[in-house]
Amino acid sequence: MPAKAIGRIHVGIGGWTFPPWRGDFYPKGLPHKAELAYAAQHLSGIEVNGTYYRLQTPDTFAKWHDETPDGFVFALKGSRFVTNRRVLAEAGPSLEKFFASGLTALKAKLGPINWQLAATKQFDAGDIDTFLGLLPKSMGGLTLRHAIEARHESFRHPDFVAIARKHGVAIVTAADSEYPQFTDLTAPFAYLRIMGTADDHPDGYDAAALDAWVARAQALAAGQGLSGLTAPVADPGPPTPRDVFLFVISGAKERNPAAARALISRL
Repeated sequence: MPAKAIGRIHVGIGGWTFPPWRGDFYPKGLPHKAELAYAAQHLSGIEVNGTYYRLQTPDTFAKWHDETPDGFVFALKGSRFVTNRRVLAEAGPSLEKFFASGLTALKAKLGPINWQLAATKQFDAGDIDTFLGLLPKSMGGLTLRHAIEARHESFRHPDFVAIARKHGVAIVTAADSEYPQFTDLTAPFAYLRIMGTADDHPDGYDAAALDAWVARAQALAAGQGLSGLTAPVADPGPPTPRDVFLFVISGAKERNPAAARALISRL
């Protein structure tokens, strides 16, 4: 019998420039310009927050590509000029600018794009449907993967799940945080952001919590759903192996690289 399909699991952190990581995650004396390359040797992905605040350049994306090994991925935060608006359906011009910034220079290292909504943005089915329909499916020969991070309780609605599935957009699971937790799976990949690291654990989380997140990531990759979290609001659909993108974000940020490495060691 053929081997059962299974998705790939990428684990990482948010960004790679944070002074408290120097002399802890990064060896003492490591040049700042070498930090991305070092991080990429020990992690398998990074979520880039800088793309939320400002447009990058093709040269920047190409530099990131060249400094990291094969198999590494960059998840990009979508531009705030797209997401921080009352009517997302009117974001077309800002979307064009974002996608003209040269992100395809990342080539195969381009991971999902996370469209993180403001916490005040409430669910409007027509607006969300139109917005997700504006997101390009491919560019420069690359298939683009999109995720949407809803941060308002009103999105806990079967219509939101149906719209995301219609467009093949993943709903971000934000966990261990003050934000609503969504566990419906709506795309060929899953996007997890865990935000509960604590100073009193050397690895950010205790061993039981790390084991639980590893088990969830492995279950998703094997085609199962998320367990031990908020229940999904819609029917899960058929089992589908998925690539998994798991980022340790916020919380006790100085512990996040240790948490990511502890997860990778368990995987």
